[in-house]
Formats: sequence, structure tokens, C-alpha cells
Amino acid sequence: MSLNKYRPKNSIIAAIDIGSSKTVCLIARVIDDKGGVDIIGFGHVASKGVKAGLIINITDAEQSVKESVHAAEVMAAKIFNGYPLRDIVMSIPSLYTASYRSNVAIDIKGEEITQHHLNRAIISFESQMNEADHSLVHTIPTKYVVDGHDGVENPLGMHAQKLKLDLHCVKAETAALQNMITIAEKNHLDVDCLCVAPYAAGLASLVEDELNLGALVIDMGAGITSYAVFHKGAMIHAGAIPVGGSHVTNDLAAGLNTPLYHAERLKVLYGSCANSLSDSNETIDIPTLGDDNNLNDHQVPRATLVNIIRPRMEEIFELIRGDLDVNGMDAYAGGRVILTGGASQLNGVEDLAGMMLNKQVRIGKPKTVKGLPELASGVEFAKTLGLITYACERMNEQPTIDDDNAQDPILDRAMKWLKENW
Repeated sequence: MSLNKYRPKNSIIAAIDIGSSKTVCLIARVIDDKGGVDIIGFGHVASKGVKAGLIINITDAEQSVKESVHAAEVMAAKIFNGYPLRDIVMSIPSLYTASYRSNVAIDIKGEEITQHHLNRAIISFESQMNEADHSLVHTIPTKYVVDGHDGVENPLGMHAQKLKLDLHCVKAETAALQNMITIAEKNHLDVDCLCVAPYAAGLASLVEDELNLGALVIDMGAGITSYAVFHKGAMIHAGAIPVGGSHVTNDLAAGLNTPLYHAERLKVLYGSCANSLSDSNETIDIPTLGDDNNLNDHQVPRATLVNIIRPRMEEIFELIRGDLDVNGMDAYAGGRVILTGGASQLNGVEDLAGMMLNKQVRIGKPKTVKGLPELASGVEFAKTLGLITYACERMNEQPTIDDDNAQDPILDRAMKWLKENW
């Protein structure tokens, strides 16, 4: 339901996603006045300095960003020879964030509602939400009520006595934002905007009906699983749990007494969330560590892998279901679940999610975008492409400062606060 604000045509923006398993950079050029883009650069490397979604070594994380940006710039240079990348949008790991819903009302006094009034309402709301250790990242209008009448999609230009906005805001830990900004600045990049991870995943994979009628997006990463509820075109709730695909790998390594490398390979080749009739009869060679620390192969039924994998995947969906119930979000999510992220590629995950969440489930491949390499079109890259969509179509959802109708993203305020207090 947001009033979209598009990035100018011909501008260049890059998305950087620092994940637990990989760091990705996409460079895009805006090709029209409605946020359409052409992907001109793509790079990705194995992440360093990140564990379970948290930065544990900022120097190593900086290096991962440097390598992924360089790879993307080399590709982009074929179109923009020597183009120096500057403006970027970054994802915020959801473990750093918290989701809130509130409302604010202002007097219009019979005047025509303008952007100035909307900004004033949001600023009034922000003044109640400011904290020293947390910064607002998203302020998303989810409903407009004009003189007690809801269902208004766009209040601009209407005359009214009072305007009420229902808002969904996402706060992030200020120290975590500082770390993200520092990583960018060390690579001579300017953070133009920030976006919470599951929001980006949803923007890349949801179709219009799912956005409006209600859907739950679950981004299944290596270190964390993040999720967001969409309803009437807006994200109305977001959250995360510190469990992901790497935990499944760890379970297999421990349960089968095999090194992590082999556990990951076994998960990809033979892993599943559901038993089949042949699993008990089919055996798999498992490299196991012996007393002499040498690898010795032994065989186990394929059903053994399922019995290790399924409980962990059930835990993920149980935790998400519990959060939806606690926050009263299940009804708003409708009957649709969209799975993205690398861990969503595990066999049987759709059926398990459908059973645990009592909804229809599909795998959410990113939408087709001009110039997007085939390698970047898989579900594991949905979040990065969604960052580009957010930066080009929904810039107004960063809270604004109103000064004679001028608008500055909240990031400017956050960075000013950080420079004054760090």
C-alpha cells in the first residue's frame, strides 16, 4: 500500500548481501521511470567472517565484499568501461532487527492532504520510537484512514479533517548498522539504503496477487531462516530464527561421524525431508573418521539421512508457526507460503512446510529481470535481486525528514547519530 518512489532513470545501484555462506554483489542500471532495471554486473564468493548471520570478523567480511564487488565490476566494465561503483543497498540480517506495528494520527483541518502531511505524520511517529541503541530502517504505511474511513489506497489530494496511518516499522541494532556501514566504507562504497533480508526476498519472488491477498515468505539461508508476512501490498511483519541449512549439515556430520565437507555433499546429493519406499533398502557410502583420523567408508540406509534431517527442518517451521501465532499474523499471511534461499532446495521441503504451516507452498524463484545471469536466477539469489527492486521502487519506505517538502532517507540521520556518538 506504499506510495512508491522510483529511482531516476539511468542511475546505477548495486546490491550487496553478506550471508553466512556467500557474499553476493549485483550491479543494476535503471532503464525506465518505473524502477525497471538491467543487471550489468554479478559477483559472488564464499563468505568469510560471518557465522549464523552474525559478523564475527569484520576484516574478513570486508574482504568478501571486496572480492564480490570486484567480480561484479569486471562484468559491468564491459558495458560501463571503468565505471567506479559507489551507491549500494545492503541487506540487514534479520537477527539484528525487530518488527513493530503502531499508528499515528494528525489533524489536516480540511486542507488537501499532501506529501508534507504524510511526512509530518511519520516524523511524529518516529519521535516516539527513537532509541539510542536502535535505529529505524523501515517505516511502511500499511493502512490509511481518512476521517474514520479506511480502505483508502492513496490519500494524496483528498480533503480531510484527520488522517490516521497504520505503520509497520523495523528497527535494527545501531551497532550492527555501524558494522555494515563500516564494511561498505572500507571498500569505498556509499550505503544509499538498507533493507531487511526477508523483505527483499519477497519483493523478488512474490507475484501481485500474493502481495495483495497475503503471503508468508520464508528465506532459508545457511545460518538463519528469516520470514516476512505480506498483506495488501505491504510487509506487515518480519522475523528470524537462528537456525538454517548449516545446522542440518552439522547434524549430519555429528550423526554420521563424517567431516562437514562430506556432510554438506551428502545433504545436497541424497538429503530429503521425507522418506520414500526405497529409502530403507537403498544404502549410501559414508566417509567416517576412524581412530587413526583416516577416512573409512561404511554404508547406511538412505532413511538414516532423512531421520537426521527431518527433525531439524520441522523445528524451523514450528518456530515460525509459533511466532505467527504469538503476533496474530497467521490469518494475514493467507494460505500461501513462498520458500526462497539455498536451504529451500532440499528435497521434500515444500510438502513438509505445507503440512507444518497448513498452507500451500511453492519455491520462489526470482522474477525474470533483463540481464540477470542464469547463475544468479536461482532461489539462493532471490534476496539479492530483491534488494535491487527495493532500492529502485520503494525508497520512500525509509522514514523521511520533512524540511519544506525535502526528503532525506533515515540512513542520513542514522549515520549522523553514529558519527556523533562513535
